[in-house]
Amino acid sequence: MKFQKTPMLTFYLVKLAARLSIFTAVLVTYIINKPFLYKVMTMEFTKLGVTPLHLLWAVFMGLMIIHLFPGKRIITMALRKRKEENFDSVEQYSELDLLKYVQNQNFKSWMVLLVWLSFNGIFGFLYLFHVIDNADLLMLTVFYFLCDYICILFFCPFQTFIMKNKCCVNCRIYDWGHFMMFTPMLFIRNFFSWSLFFTSVVVLIHWEIVYARHPERFWSGSNKTLQCMNCKDKTCQIKQKIKECVR
Repeated sequence: MKFQKTPMLTFYLVKLAARLSIFTAVLVTYIINKPFLYKVMTMEFTKLGVTPLHLLWAVFMGLMIIHLFPGKRIITMALRKRKEENFDSVEQYSELDLLKYVQNQNFKSWMVLLVWLSFNGIFGFLYLFHVIDNADLLMLTVFYFLCDYICILFFCPFQTFIMKNKCCVNCRIYDWGHFMMFTPMLFIRNFFSWSLFFTSVVVLIHWEIVYARHPERFWSGSNKTLQCMNCKDKTCQIKQKIKECVR
């Protein structure tokens, strides 16, 4: 496959750099002044004054609002496929094949959910027994924030080992990212953490409702827009190059 530097791929790389910067800033703070992170994560959100934590919260919340109300912003085809105007029907596609696809993908998505909750249950257990604290869970969340784009651009274990989808544009669980990102926030009982976690649940539920009502929009066998020849994003190119090198 000839490498194409598409606007969306460039946009994703810029956003990856931004996320890496945020992760690095929080990591440096975590290393040199973890008590500060612990303090701001345990104090009442409204009594902190304006801190970098508020800015981080605004970034996180803003990203989820954009996913709920994308408007005319630059968004990937993986997200645009929810909309009816981006559905280009394959002539006489098989309803039976669509049903089989949906059942297969639903089973695999439940597997992903089980793996993810089990994995993060370990951190919940450690938190309840005071082995790790609020600052550690914040650091884990910011790490997931970075990993979200690593999965899109370089390597996704869920795609490789469970979902087996050919790319993120066709991913059944594409908009689960925020729910996964903010799973650690469930264990911390304050406004900062729970507002992020429960908003991420709203994003996930919204995605699932659209998927349940219009599964034909999510399958390349019924939606021409999702077929490789019609893809404008080409965000899979780096991932494909890595696979070729591994082979």
